Amino acid sequence: MVGDTAMSGKYTAYSEYKDSGVEWLGDVPTHWFSTKVKYGYEITLGKMLQKEAKSSEDKLKPYLKAINIQPCGVSLDQVGKMWFSPSDLRSLKLIDGDVLISEGGDVGRSAIWRNELPDCYIQNAINRARPKINQSSAFLFYWMNMLKGSEYIDILCNKATIAHYTAEKVENSPLFIPYDDEAEKIANFLDHETAKIDTLIEKQQQLIKLLKEKRQAVISHAVTKGLNPNAPMRDSGVEWLGEVPEGWVSCVLKNYSRIIDCKHITAEFFDEGIPLASIGEVKEWCVNLTTAKLTNKKYYFDLIDGGRKPEPGDIIYSRNATVGEAALVAEGMPDFAMGQDVCLIRLDEGVLPEYLLYVLKSGVIRNQLDLTMVGSTFKRINVDDIRNFAIALPSYEKQVEIVAELTRALGKYDTLVLNAETTIGLMTERRTALISAAVTGKIDVRNWVAPELSGTTNNKNKEVAP
Repeated sequence: MVGDTAMSGKYTAYSEYKDSGVEWLGDVPTHWFSTKVKYGYEITLGKMLQKEAKSSEDKLKPYLKAINIQPCGVSLDQVGKMWFSPSDLRSLKLIDGDVLISEGGDVGRSAIWRNELPDCYIQNAINRARPKINQSSAFLFYWMNMLKGSEYIDILCNKATIAHYTAEKVENSPLFIPYDDEAEKIANFLDHETAKIDTLIEKQQQLIKLLKEKRQAVISHAVTKGLNPNAPMRDSGVEWLGEVPEGWVSCVLKNYSRIIDCKHITAEFFDEGIPLASIGEVKEWCVNLTTAKLTNKKYYFDLIDGGRKPEPGDIIYSRNATVGEAALVAEGMPDFAMGQDVCLIRLDEGVLPEYLLYVLKSGVIRNQLDLTMVGSTFKRINVDDIRNFAIALPSYEKQVEIVAELTRALGKYDTLVLNAETTIGLMTERRTALISAAVTGKIDVRNWVAPELSGTTNNKNKEVAP
């Protein structure tokens, strides 16, 4: 088994192994020793949110919460400020090399603090692990990555409920570690090799971003300029539309549709019943009820009152949080009702639902959304603003042509995005496997030397590209 896990022959295994005594871990190198995190690291939970000073000695300082611990490291977006007492300032100040571990949220996610801010502290959604003498911050960081990837933390914290990776649970988490400087060598190896993988992942993410921008540009051009580059144009009179082909109608959405807000009642949810379509159900081309919450007939009839029953050809539109998501009600769908945070767009005859769905997903509407959305934290848009979206409508026949051409043209972008996402998934799996193999001793990297330091191409551990 050890040989099978030595990364498909790219690395050598240690010469001798012993049973770790931990079922999910298996064998570890003979010279590694078993301990708990608390014996090598001091674990401290952050401070509960204190919005006001309790004494004249309290100081207002920046602090991190769980959302600041991201896969790419510590994010300084949304760093808050709260009051800390003199004792808190002494005990909770972050120093270079502290390992930050999420207590809540995405439990077990970790990052290393590298003095991003000169004076920063932690809230009680974060556990701080500070190395004791001669212990490696980086090795613990990668060990925590392995624990999370193994589902150990999810099981320990019972993620099926409200999960908390408390300081006590962190302290008593198992830790297998080698003697001397071997842990630091493993961390250096992983720093180098995961950085290479991260660079490749970032390039794929940038490719996806460019493909999606190009995709939206193609849609925007088609629904404002049409398919004929030689068509005579006229000024639409609307800033967002610019020039449109002659014969197209410049209008607002309410001229050719009814926009009906959801019923503002809070339905109860049940294990069985009738689906509710909210924000999560309108992220694809058609409404997807796979993960929809269910309610009973009483609430269902209340929710569809006033012409709110979704019918084939209607569009469900998100107006809160992830504003602008839209999906078509397809033929043959079971009965369902609108949940919260969405509205229904019911089109007049002469408007092809697929055409309008492309319009709603275009940059033309995005520009209008950016100016009409309200809310500093959770964005939302008023139904009246949706009713007044400026759009351009060609004849029904041209709508059909545009939809057919967009369906054909956009397929290649969708395929490229899917390929890039698949590549990211494979590289992410590779990264996780490499970390797990190194920190559990399935591969021996003691003789690895960073290529820029080795001065030779004979190092067999250099070949790590996924």
